[in-house]
Amino acid sequence: MKITIQAPAATRAKSHAKSSVIALHCSLGSGRQWAALAEQLGGDYQMIAPDISGYGSNPGPFIPPTTLAEEVELLSERLEAANGPIHLVGHSYGGAVAFKIATSSPLSPRVRSLTLIEPVLPTLLLDDETDRRLHDDFVDVAHGVHEYLWNGSYLEAIDKFTSFWNGSGPNEPLPAKTRIRLMEHIEKLAFDFTAALAEKDVAQAAAAICVPTLLMSGGLSPFLTQRIVGRLASTIANAETRHVPSAGHMMPISHAAFVNTEIIWHIARADELAEVPLASGQPSAEIIDLADMR
Repeated sequence: MKITIQAPAATRAKSHAKSSVIALHCSLGSGRQWAALAEQLGGDYQMIAPDISGYGSNPGPFIPPTTLAEEVELLSERLEAANGPIHLVGHSYGGAVAFKIATSSPLSPRVRSLTLIEPVLPTLLLDDETDRRLHDDFVDVAHGVHEYLWNGSYLEAIDKFTSFWNGSGPNEPLPAKTRIRLMEHIEKLAFDFTAALAEKDVAQAAAAICVPTLLMSGGLSPFLTQRIVGRLASTIANAETRHVPSAGHMMPISHAAFVNTEIIWHIARADELAEVPLASGQPSAEIIDLADMR
């Protein structure tokens, strides 16, 4: 069933037509992941959904990036095409890249809103001793995938990777065609793990985020990413959260209607908020309340 989303009239009439939406996909995915979101946004925004290096039609450099900063730099040519204020959307590894853009890139001052769907920022969990085991489990998965890739066992690497991200959901084997398609880009996985595990000072960067932020997680996802979303929610000022008990890590695809609806409303609220002038002495909490349009 197709859902048509209408942004608030006041928002449509103002400046958001000059805004851009940059949406970044998960590992082993491509920009096509956001086709439904682009369709629902229509022509109101400039939609940029690039293939991250090593995926889709983007072969990337001979030596793939090993840090999120390098990943952002490789996207710079595509991102420079963005007009006006920017609404950032990222899922999984793409969420980690979006976080880096929002907190440490030349585009940071232009970010108007941020949506992160289970971003892979495992080093955030090193700040709390009780969460460290989740980080260490993720490191074990990374090492296992890397070992399979080093030995040329690509199908085993895919199975280990997908088994982890299935979380507590049904661990059904991937269709043969899907596994073969994933093998085309499987070697990039090792570099994605390395980049995510190399990111430092995530909590400090998150605490500095001051734009409207939406955080989303699924109840069937690995507890690692659910916990990352929880930690970000307690660190980013005024962040909104959406937790979907029936969804897993691939919720932008499995629950696309709900996820896209929430993203579009979040973008509309951010645009509406940007049009509200800050009166002298008016506390920011009162301004944020004006964004509640439902």
